[in-house]
Amino acid sequence: MSDFVIRQGGSGDFQTLLDMFDEAVAWLAGRGSEGQWGTEPWSTIPKRIERVRGIADGPGLYLGEVGGEAAGAIVLGDRFPHVSPVDEPEIYIGLLLTSRRFAGHRVGSRLVEFALAEARERGIGLVRVDCWAGGDGDLQRYYESQGFKPTERFDVKGWIGQVFEQRP
Repeated sequence: MSDFVIRQGGSGDFQTLLDMFDEAVAWLAGRGSEGQWGTEPWSTIPKRIERVRGIADGPGLYLGEVGGEAAGAIVLGDRFPHVSPVDEPEIYIGLLLTSRRFAGHRVGSRLVEFALAEARERGIGLVRVDCWAGGDGDLQRYYESQGFKPTERFDVKGWIGQVFEQRP
């Protein structure tokens, strides 16, 4: 297996992230899961381009690379406003995105392992993440396979999501 490295991301990763979102949207739409992020490439939607720019410019972005190529991204930070607060410190995974070109390299799993290790290193006992709760349930099953337990559901303008938690 090729070398896998996780590095801090930044504004210079904007186009890489945008390309990964476009790739993910095409893959999801191709498998009938357009309810997650739609069918249009994010690179054609100004609001989404700005969202990706904010991710690249903001704190907490890390990229996983396989053989020197970006294979996935994770954002570690604070919960989103639509998710109930907790009464303890936490790391919230605000984004987990992988490239299908690196399927079989455990990119998503390695990025989740990184988040859990960061929590342990910081003395934080809770890691949470949320995802789309629609479609065939594959995304929810993925997080469960990574050791996360479902907690609460939420609805943001008809977009149904599921929050998961794990204690590292």
